[in-house]
Amino acid sequence: MSYERKIINDPVFGFINIPKGLLYDIVRHPLLQRLTRIKQVGLSSVVYPGAQHTRFQHSLGAFHLMSEAIMQLASKGNFIFDSESEAVQAAILLHDIGHGPFSHVLEDTIVKGVSHEEISLMLMEQMNKDMNGQLSLAIQIFKDEYPKRFLHQLVSGQLDMDRLDYLRRDSFYTGVTEGNIGSARIIKMLDVADDHLVVESKGIYSIENFLTARRLMYWQVYLHKTSVAYERMLISTLLRAKELAPKGIELFASPALHFFLYNDIDHTAFYQNPDCLKYFIQLDDNDIWTALKVWSTHSDKVLSTLSLGMINRDVFKVEISSEPISEDRKKELTLQISQQLDISLSEASYFVSTPSIEKNMYDPADDSIDIIYKDGTIKNIAEASDMLNISLLSKKVKKYYICYQRLHR
Repeated sequence: MSYERKIINDPVFGFINIPKGLLYDIVRHPLLQRLTRIKQVGLSSVVYPGAQHTRFQHSLGAFHLMSEAIMQLASKGNFIFDSESEAVQAAILLHDIGHGPFSHVLEDTIVKGVSHEEISLMLMEQMNKDMNGQLSLAIQIFKDEYPKRFLHQLVSGQLDMDRLDYLRRDSFYTGVTEGNIGSARIIKMLDVADDHLVVESKGIYSIENFLTARRLMYWQVYLHKTSVAYERMLISTLLRAKELAPKGIELFASPALHFFLYNDIDHTAFYQNPDCLKYFIQLDDNDIWTALKVWSTHSDKVLSTLSLGMINRDVFKVEISSEPISEDRKKELTLQISQQLDISLSEASYFVSTPSIEKNMYDPADDSIDIIYKDGTIKNIAEASDMLNISLLSKKVKKYYICYQRLHR
C-alpha cells in the first residue's frame, strides 16, 4: 500500500489527511468540487454573517471524523477490512453530493418530490460507472444493504459523522459556541455490540451535551426566525418565476436554472429524463443569486419586489406562535399588502407565508443511542440519562410562523 497522501488544513479540525487513490479521486471529482459553490447553511448568513462555509468543507470534515472513528473502533478489536474502511470513508465524502443550492428551497419549488438523498444516490451510481465499480461497496453501505450495519450508522444515524461535523462546524462559523460538541470525545467512546454502534457509559455526558447542543443549534441557527423568513422569500420568488415562465414571459436565467423554471420536473421526470440530472449538477448558489440580481429590475412587480428584498436583505417580518395562524390574520395582511404595493390579492399572497415547523431532537424509533456498561448491559440513552431533558428532547415541538412583507406606514 502506498502511503502518499494530500494534506488539507481545516480551521475546525486542523490537518486532514486524504490518502492518494480512490478517496483523493473523489475529492478531486467535479461533482464534489461543485459543493465548493454551495453554502452549508443556505441563508443563515442573514443572521450569522460568519456562516459562509461550504458543503465541500463539511464533507471533508465528516470524512476526517470517519477516519478517526474507524481507527477507534478497530483499536477496540472490531475487525474492519481496509476495503470496508475505504468504502465507508467514500460514502461519507459523497453523502451530500445531491444537494442543490439552498437545498430544501429547491425541493419545495423547482424540483418537486425528489429529495437530495435520492439525487445523491443517482450521482453515486453515475460516478461508480465512471470509476469502473470502485464505489459499489460504498453505495451498499450508504443504502444500508451491507451486512455490517454499524458502518451505515456511521454514515447515517443518530450519532453519524455527518451530524458530528455539521454541529461542530456550524457552531464554529456562526459563533454560537453553545453548539460546540466534543466530537473527539464522542468518537473515543464509540464501540460496537451486536453489529450496533454503542457508547461507553463514561461517555454519557458527552452524549447529553450533544443532544442539547443539537436542539440549541436547530432553534437558534437552522430554524432561526429570520432565516426562516428569508428562506420563505426565496421560495416565493422562485414560485413566482415558475408561474411567469409558462406564460411565455422571458426571465433571465443560466441554462440550468432556465431548464427547471420552464419545465415541470417531478419525481418521475427526474428519473426518466437524463437532462434533469445533467442540468441539476450545473446548479449552484451563483445561479440563484445572479438571477435574483437581474430579476430585481423585472417589470413584474411581484418578482422584482421579492428579488430586490433578497438582494438587499430586506427580510420579511416574522412572528412565531404556538397556535396555527388564523385565516383572518392572513387575509388582513394580504389585503394591506395588496393595497400598499397596488397589486391583486392573488399577487399579494406571495408576500405572506405561514410555514409550521415540527422538530424533535431525539427520536428513539429513528435509531436509538445505546449506552453500554462495563458489565455488558446496554440501555437506551433515555433510560440511562439522569437528565430530564432527554425525555423532553424526544417530545415534538411545533412552531407556527407567519412571514410577511413589512408594511411601511
